[in-house]
Amino acid sequence: MDSSEQRRKRKRIFRPSSPTATLVYFFSVRSFVLCFSFLIFLFLLSYQIPFSSSVFRPVLVVSRLSLLSSSSDFLSTSQSFQDFGSSSLLHLQIEGRVLFPDHVLLLVNKNDLFSKNTNFECVYGRNSTGDDVGVVKEKSFSVDVYGESEFGVLVRCPLPPVNYSAVVNLRKFRGNGLWKESNQTVNSWENVAYAATLDGNTVVVFVKGLNLRPDRESDSSQFSCYFGLGNFEKEGRFALRTKAITAAQEVVRCELPFSIRKNPEKARGIRITIGMLPHIHAKAHEHVLLPSVAKITELKSEGRGNVENGKYDLCVCTMVWNQGSALREWITYHSWLGVERWFIYDNNSDDNIKDVIEELETENYNVTRHVWPWIKTQEAGFSHCALRAKKECNWVSFMDVDEYFYFPYSTPGHQNLRSTGYAEQDSLRSLVANVSSSSPGIAEIRTTCHSFGPSGLNSAPSQGITVGYTCRLKSPERHKSIIRPDALDTTLLNVVHHFHLRKGFRYMNLPQSTAVINHYKYQVWDVFRAKFFRRVATYVVDWQNNQNEGSRDRAPGLGTEAIEPPNWPLQFCEVWDTGLRDFVLSNFADLSTGLLPWEKSSF
Repeated sequence: MDSSEQRRKRKRIFRPSSPTATLVYFFSVRSFVLCFSFLIFLFLLSYQIPFSSSVFRPVLVVSRLSLLSSSSDFLSTSQSFQDFGSSSLLHLQIEGRVLFPDHVLLLVNKNDLFSKNTNFECVYGRNSTGDDVGVVKEKSFSVDVYGESEFGVLVRCPLPPVNYSAVVNLRKFRGNGLWKESNQTVNSWENVAYAATLDGNTVVVFVKGLNLRPDRESDSSQFSCYFGLGNFEKEGRFALRTKAITAAQEVVRCELPFSIRKNPEKARGIRITIGMLPHIHAKAHEHVLLPSVAKITELKSEGRGNVENGKYDLCVCTMVWNQGSALREWITYHSWLGVERWFIYDNNSDDNIKDVIEELETENYNVTRHVWPWIKTQEAGFSHCALRAKKECNWVSFMDVDEYFYFPYSTPGHQNLRSTGYAEQDSLRSLVANVSSSSPGIAEIRTTCHSFGPSGLNSAPSQGITVGYTCRLKSPERHKSIIRPDALDTTLLNVVHHFHLRKGFRYMNLPQSTAVINHYKYQVWDVFRAKFFRRVATYVVDWQNNQNEGSRDRAPGLGTEAIEPPNWPLQFCEVWDTGLRDFVLSNFADLSTGLLPWEKSSF
């Protein structure tokens, strides 16, 4: 049989033998094509790249980047969320867990149904997955809205009981259903990329675990930024990578990928981490990727409307932990001197600071609270605040809530002011405005600090620290700075007391005869003990640790135990200085009652 006859037989075999068979054959093929097309459609619909808020986001299955704290590999899993008691939780997602020395932090996406008054129970399981097997429930320490972050909500949970997993899950307080997700990663606070923000065509990443030296720029060629986009995050695969431009302390700056550089807003919400070479001779492909809970955000202005040039002349940034009781006096006083805008970075406070800030804001003090849960990160937090303030402020003072500017005006050049004996209202704002107009090359004003002691007191002074503490050390300690945020070095390098400036700019030391800072560093014992329980600075050792005991950041002779030293009320008292006390009583006390503004509020 020739080949042409074989071909004719094969055609007869596959050709329908009747009209009915032809119809069945047609519908079978058509059904197969339709089913296959529908499956392809579902696959494409679930494949999300988070460039826009309008992208479809399935509720029950979400692709995302998850980084292991113990490895450079990434764990990428789909997440299932179960809630049997409250439909409002169905759109919330646990995006990450970070283990701190005294709590577990859960980073959670929020939806429109979330309320800042929502309370959660933290649920701990006995096994490594945190399953609902022999669970223990504890009420969460706090629930906070997390600024511009794509996470949206931070839930602080107690540490797990002994023999229970740190894979903490949540459910609504006193609810019935367990809300959980399948990713079991728990990152260490000491080794994680924890925040990232846009700055022009660059992204600035804040990360612990680099172990770079303080006050020094590092070799940026050792680092890269890795961007996880949509489902490219699966199994540790990243769509994009860029090299670092600068690296210093806990801050790494990278260029944005070329594909999104023209529209940086597309980077918002993208997971990012840092890759670094394990040793100096390593090859580029051997980068070790750090764990990450960081998503790229864009810092936005949250203050009230502004003056004609679009910026405030003078702002203040600080980082606090449980300083609610000291905040009102500090803000009231410096607002009188001309501060127009306040950025309060709250470092896991559990006192009444939220209520105090809300009250001050209703009184038009222009104060905003920014949740900053990352401990031992004051330098990085100040770098972050400098980026935030750049859009709003010509000058920013970085200082603590126990530090007060004081203008003694004691030199012959100030004779015209000595009739009143004191600085005029808005003196501090006038000072920085004069520097801007007369010396445009100056971008940092450094002011000397005098450290005050307990001044013979055994309990906190009722009229406030500026009136109560009047005895100090003779010699000044340290200085604090007011800076122009637009003139900072691209590294954002700082050591709390001052920043590094770009080439072409310089700093000036303010004469002590013009202004000083009264630093109420050593207060009555109960206040001092609470204040120094945990230091917020990265490179300052907590005073309970027996390291660097001779440092000026430590309390000389205090030791390492929380035991009041003998004769504490008279410690650090070498010079009686009542200048600021007299100034405050003359300018702030109510003429009829004698009460100061912060006393009135407490009444």
